[in-house]
Amino acid sequence: MRVMLGVDEAGRGPLAGPVAVGLVAVPEGYDVAKEFPGVADSKKLSPMKREKIFTLLEMGAARGDIRFLVEFEDAETIDKEGIAVALRRAIARGARSLAPDAALARVLLDGALRAPTDYVQQTIIGGDANVPLISLASIAAKVTRDRLMKKLSVPYPEYGFERHKGYGTEAHYEALRKHGPCTIHRRSFLHLDFLTK
Repeated sequence: MRVMLGVDEAGRGPLAGPVAVGLVAVPEGYDVAKEFPGVADSKKLSPMKREKIFTLLEMGAARGDIRFLVEFEDAETIDKEGIAVALRRAIARGARSLAPDAALARVLLDGALRAPTDYVQQTIIGGDANVPLISLASIAAKVTRDRLMKKLSVPYPEYGFERHKGYGTEAHYEALRKHGPCTIHRRSFLHLDFLTK
């Protein structure tokens, strides 16, 4: 049976923390919209709604109806190799894990994301909003990354990661001006001229 694999990322743009790639695998013909009512682009859902759908995803995985994982690439890798390389590596790792036989898989990706070239794949602009399987992958990536950033706020309480998840809010920049970057900041993403004002 062919496997359909939905792929999306969360955390491409933050100043701190890893980038996350969500991958969700279902059998061909699986009706994601029916099984996950209200599934949509993670950015358009409230945190409560995202958590509710993520719980359904975990339940489906426990039953064996669906499989998913979230792959991370850390700030150090992003700084050394760039965000595009980091994303490609995370997608490749996840695809090989969930659909090791590329000949039996079809991969649907959001935006400009690409899977390894031996996979039949389709990149869909706005896929996270229009393709339920990609939407589900976006929710998996977003919820898992947000939870991680909350955990990282414990060793680094001065930055407020639990609130902004590493994105470049004014409060985050103010904390950077006061404390400087920590080990999970992406040095290549920091506007150092802004920090010194």
